[in-house]
Amino acid sequence: MSARGDTVGIVGAGAFGTGLAVALARAGRAVVLYTRTPAVAQEIAATRRCPRLPDVEIPIGVRVIGDVRELAAAARYVIVAVASSDAPARLAELGAAIDGGHLVVHAIGALAGPDDERVSVLIERMTPALRIGVLAGPALPRDLGGGQFASMVVASGFDEVVRETRRLLNLPPVLRVYGSRDVIGVELASALAGAYTVALGLADGIKVGAGPRAVAITRAIAEASRLSEQAGGQIRTMSGLAGLGNLLVRAGDADDPDYQLGLAMARDERVTPARFTEGARAALAGVRLATRRGLRLPLLAGLAAVLAGEASIRDAARLAADTVAEEE
Repeated sequence: MSARGDTVGIVGAGAFGTGLAVALARAGRAVVLYTRTPAVAQEIAATRRCPRLPDVEIPIGVRVIGDVRELAAAARYVIVAVASSDAPARLAELGAAIDGGHLVVHAIGALAGPDDERVSVLIERMTPALRIGVLAGPALPRDLGGGQFASMVVASGFDEVVRETRRLLNLPPVLRVYGSRDVIGVELASALAGAYTVALGLADGIKVGAGPRAVAITRAIAEASRLSEQAGGQIRTMSGLAGLGNLLVRAGDADDPDYQLGLAMARDERVTPARFTEGARAALAGVRLATRRGLRLPLLAGLAAVLAGEASIRDAARLAADTVAEEE
């Protein structure tokens, strides 16, 4: 393979993108990290620290750039790791720089755009990329940056994408990557795991106890599996790394934005759309998707109602419990 084929390009210098870049560079992989924010690029160049992951030193092997065309020239394999709210704009930039020879994998844990689309659909529409995949699972930024064990799953309908992702990103013992062909299931599992992480943060914040918490987790996986199946995904995917594994690791993590948002809601803090995390956005989008498909997802719907200011925590919990009881 050429040097270009052995270089990993990452779009987005957030916590995950930076953590992954650090893990790859420490393993000897060449990494190009793109940020469109000059101040971030300048800070990393000067201090080898990223504002979103300040406790982790960024190795010299990570080259930080501010021109997406330079990333496209340097790397054939590209990971998009930006917020779902930024995805359309960043994909438009990327689409103008890459060609059909690039492999594009996203690590965005939410639906995106005004129509609540899966990000892989956006990539197909907004870029010339022909081979696309999704990367998801319980790989926390601080674990990646700190050299702790993490695992992920890559899903794609193209064997080359799975093969190249595992070749470039599989870094035992730090990172282990598994393959799947269930793109729809993995994308929805990743998004809904974030949504239910908010719900579990809320549950922990009001101290529901271990028993009700276990019930909430099992109901979350059941709800998410129903939505995934209706959308064309595989039921079993929701019980794997992208869904249940993701949820178990994040729901209790002090640094996880979704979990912290749930705790804040339990403290009756005012949560405006400006404070919404990926999980919050995924909850609202998931309910809209479920409604269009005629599905009742009481736990997710209760969370969405609280986020939208349409129900109190107590009322949403009562409604969810009553609906679950009717279904049993």
